[in-house]
Amino acid sequence: MLTISKQFHFSASHVLDKLPSWHKCARMHGHNYVVVMELSAHPDDLTEAGFVRDYGDLDRFKTWVDETLDHRHLNEVMGISTSAENMALWIFSQWVERYPELTAVWVSETPRTWAVYRVEPRRTPAGG
Repeated sequence: MLTISKQFHFSASHVLDKLPSWHKCARMHGHNYVVVMELSAHPDDLTEAGFVRDYGDLDRFKTWVDETLDHRHLNEVMGISTSAENMALWIFSQWVERYPELTAVWVSETPRTWAVYRVEPRRTPAGG
């Protein structure tokens, strides 16, 4: 498998409302998030140019991040528990149809913490 990845940044607030009231993350707070999109393909499934996918094709995701997530309250945007784990799964589900090579979404709330949602790479028919 060959894998590419690209990093994206945004700032947003959230509340983890399923936590006890004394937990600091139960209060509204914010993060400078980092999201990594990871795409994979078998060598036989690369584009004619030899790419898993052209990095320029990920500009749509950057635009979506800027318009949908940046400087927003994630509880209102996502409509589910806004843990980093749920965010990774939610972002994956929003984008896997547009990027069938998508194999993982990494979400970081702090420089030392990451949550990852990962699937096995899909094979596409040769030439497809």
